[in-house]
Amino acid sequence: MSDLTRFLKKNKKVKGNTVYCVTKSLTDEEGKPLPWTIRPVSTSENDALRDECMIDVQIPGKPGMYRPKLQSSKYIAKLLAASVVEPNLHDKDLQDSYGAMTPEELLKEMVDDPGEYGDFTAFVQKFNGFSNMEDKVNEAKN
Repeated sequence: MSDLTRFLKKNKKVKGNTVYCVTKSLTDEEGKPLPWTIRPVSTSENDALRDECMIDVQIPGKPGMYRPKLQSSKYIAKLLAASVVEPNLHDKDLQDSYGAMTPEELLKEMVDDPGEYGDFTAFVQKFNGFSNMEDKVNEAKN
């Protein structure tokens, strides 16, 4: 019989924040990219983000029947924005300086290089425990 006390919340390891240099276009006085503070997103938060990004799409040839579809770009933008602790993407002055109205818009203005945005997306997904097909193939090879 197993010892269920090992599964109690007090025994659960908590994942902390980390830092990541998201873009090379925002630097300190020495020209080094500024580190951003990134936090893990909980499963409940992730579910809420996904729910916000779901739409009903009509099934072709079936009037009145719909299926849910995830708006993946919107979901990724919300996941990234929810993960950023510093800089504060909710700060009105920061949003105003970029002409952005939401944290997601601000993030896209601050990280306007598509390659850096893609790299940041991959980092946040991996940090939050998501794996991609390439990771799974490499894991299977080893």
